[in-house]
Amino acid sequence: MIVEDFAERVWPGQRSIVTIGAYDGLHAGHRTVIEHVKSVARERSAKSVIVTFDRHPASLVRPESAPRLLTDQHQKLELLAETGVDAVAIVRFDEAQAAESPDDFVRRVLVNGLGVAGIVVGEDFHFGRGRAGNVALLRTLGRDLDFDVVPHELITAGPDSGSSANSSTVISSTAIRRAIADGEVERANEWLGRPYELRGVVGDGDKRGRTIGFPTANVEVPSAMCIPGDGVYAAWYERDSGPRAGAVYPAAVNVGRRPTFYENQPVSLIEAHVLDNGPAEHQPLDLYGESARLRFVARLRGEQKFDGIDALRAQLDRDIDAARRALG
Repeated sequence: MIVEDFAERVWPGQRSIVTIGAYDGLHAGHRTVIEHVKSVARERSAKSVIVTFDRHPASLVRPESAPRLLTDQHQKLELLAETGVDAVAIVRFDEAQAAESPDDFVRRVLVNGLGVAGIVVGEDFHFGRGRAGNVALLRTLGRDLDFDVVPHELITAGPDSGSSANSSTVISSTAIRRAIADGEVERANEWLGRPYELRGVVGDGDKRGRTIGFPTANVEVPSAMCIPGDGVYAAWYERDSGPRAGAVYPAAVNVGRRPTFYENQPVSLIEAHVLDNGPAEHQPLDLYGESARLRFVARLRGEQKFDGIDALRAQLDRDIDAARRALG
């Protein structure tokens, strides 16, 4: 159930247990919190609800430093639907919402709209105008408005390689973005609990790959998305539209600026070379204009500049072999 209107009580006579956040990426830490919400809701015979926003709040409040997204809104809602909560409440984050005080937000959305009985958040939670709202404020408001705060500890991963034996990393969207930007997709996937996925449309590109025997699909993703660091990756390529929508292929994906051919390219491109068409498709795939999903499995190497086409072809052959091994 999607809830967008909080003018009236959504479930008259029934209470809810909620958690609040951007929930970008819906990683393992998020899922642990959501399971806690569902558990408390069952104990209290209440509705389990995730309160999130129609965009990342930072995109409006501080657009110059807003984080790159791990999931677009459509993918985030797909993932939230899989969690089994009773409802996802989507708050429109516009100028008026950004200016709303924490007190007014709690009363309008949580109390009047959702009939909140308990709020599951971590001790570092902040919300509302200027991030002035926090757990202490929620507890104070709860005493007057008949709800309590259910604390939840931050979820950590094991020690990183090369770090001290006792150190660990808090699983967060920020940590996952950093890993992806550094090309560490295996680590990001572990924290996400699934392969990192990008969605986009296949554009024309310059068709240079065809001239050297390695045709690629130039997948154009929105600029707001978090892109893996330059390099070559093993990935799964899914056709998301067209007559073969849903077909999945192994692929070797290059993310980079193609220094062998170009100097000073301003942005990195995402180019996927599909390895196997499958028995039903013996001709080269025509992917132009189709929507695609790329699920990154492993980083094979960094981007390199080659002395010539022959050296590049030889390396691409090695990349394809490595991608097949990584994808099993």
